Amino acid sequence: MNVVAGSSPLGGLIAILLALFGLLGPSAPARSRPVRISARAAGLRTARVGAAAPRGPQSAFAVGIRTLRFVDHSRTLQLPGQKPSARTLVTVIRYPAVGPVSAVDRPGAPAARAGGPFPLVIFGHGFAVTPGPYAQLLEAWARAGYVVAAPIFPLGNANAPGGPNEADIVNQPRDMSFVISRMLALSAGHRGLFAGLIASHEIAVSGQSDGGETALATAYDQHYLDRRVRAAVILSGAQLPGAGFAFPSPSPPLLASQGTADTINRPVNTYRFFNAAPRPKFLLGLLGASHLPPYTTEEPQLGIVERVTIAFLDRYLKGSPRALARMNAAGNLRGIASLQADP
Repeated sequence: MNVVAGSSPLGGLIAILLALFGLLGPSAPARSRPVRISARAAGLRTARVGAAAPRGPQSAFAVGIRTLRFVDHSRTLQLPGQKPSARTLVTVIRYPAVGPVSAVDRPGAPAARAGGPFPLVIFGHGFAVTPGPYAQLLEAWARAGYVVAAPIFPLGNANAPGGPNEADIVNQPRDMSFVISRMLALSAGHRGLFAGLIASHEIAVSGQSDGGETALATAYDQHYLDRRVRAAVILSGAQLPGAGFAFPSPSPPLLASQGTADTINRPVNTYRFFNAAPRPKFLLGLLGASHLPPYTTEEPQLGIVERVTIAFLDRYLKGSPRALARMNAAGNLRGIASLQADP
């Protein structure tokens, strides 16, 4: 689904990410490498006057941030004016870190290993944006005790060479699966920031708009199904064109969120896959909300999405017995939000 023009990152970011993608040549090494990208592209929230404190009882950890470059040599990428190269995913990773809890990302901060291992959430951004606009939501998940990896889709992001190409969405579910594999490999290693940090059987996929379509396919589509996925959070998403849902048994629990005034991904698209999904499933309706703002800046909707999604992940990845009650309390606010629950 296309995103309204007002959701695009600001000017200067284009030159930075164009330079970044110029690195995607065939000589790229197989190992993961740290990458420097702009704070805005990553959604890095640094110390500033008037920075809001994190909210909610789930705020338990400081948030560390690291950006890595994952190279999938099994697939190729055709960038305009360049020879085919290995498909490369620059990935912004947030994780529970040691230090005081705040609304400030701490680049390369020591991981909070004593509290782990932590579940893994892979997040897909919408078409013609980057993970940057979703920073507050992704930070909330990391503060609540999740490792959150958000790949920049190489042709679907705001600054793709030659302009974003939505047709590449059919390759994005495999991108998600590849990032899962790379994150698990880092956790299985004996050294490094992420060694031993991830609970390998507690994995969720999520995304907004085209990223939601991507996550939905990764969790349920018979052509892209990744059986390592244990839960899915779909934010204003839809069925991938030409997709065929398998809803494997046991099917990963589903949380779908949809703005009722969304004209880009119409509510009927969410209702269609939600109605087809087996239990357990939940539908968060954001009354009068549009497409992107409820997941980036709009309040109180963003706070509601934070609390409901964390409670859902706590229930189905961490096994928290009180999480469903938290979901109901957070997701039902008269005139603002309603939660349909079928646990």
